[in-house]
Amino acid sequence: MLAQRLFSPSVFRSFRAVLVLAFVLPALSACGFNTIPTAEEQAKAAWSEVLNQYQRRADLIPNLVETVKGYAAHEREVLQSVVEARAKATQTTLSPEGLEDPEAFRAFQESQAGLTGALSRLLAVVENYPDLKANQNFLALQAQLEGTENRIAVARRDYIEAVRVYNTSLRTFPSLLWANFWFTDNEPFQNFTVAEDKIEVPTVDFGTQQGG
Repeated sequence: MLAQRLFSPSVFRSFRAVLVLAFVLPALSACGFNTIPTAEEQAKAAWSEVLNQYQRRADLIPNLVETVKGYAAHEREVLQSVVEARAKATQTTLSPEGLEDPEAFRAFQESQAGLTGALSRLLAVVENYPDLKANQNFLALQAQLEGTENRIAVARRDYIEAVRVYNTSLRTFPSLLWANFWFTDNEPFQNFTVAEDKIEVPTVDFGTQQGG
């Protein structure tokens, strides 16, 4: 009875299926089956880091504006432009699931570029206020802002490379086969352009400390 069960057709089919999987799964991995989902997840993770750094910058701005206002309250137009640009940038969100949408990506870039420009104009105005430039709180905020801009640049660079790898996997052999017959819903992710990657960022001039 035991022998009949062991060699029954159903057991034999199950055993054969296990053997097939044991041979097929390594083959699938070797021929690029995992390339697309792996690259996709890496690109999404890189984008999440871009978002983290942009949020870090947004979190610094309220204190920066308040500090500048204490010395240059009459620079209302410049200060207001920063506040408005920050509001637009924080309201224009883009989740990793939206990276295939060119319009959404463009809107996100434009909002962040607008905030970068507003910050650059604010720091240019600060040059006219020696007492503000020597203020320790302002210097600390400015240093944090510059560090954040550097982190943004690194995060953007990593995202650009991750998207390059992912997009390439969708159109090159052998992963191209899986893109056409398995991962058919996958679309290329949008990426930062070279011109937009060269946006002028605020910098800290440590030569103004204590000296004005």
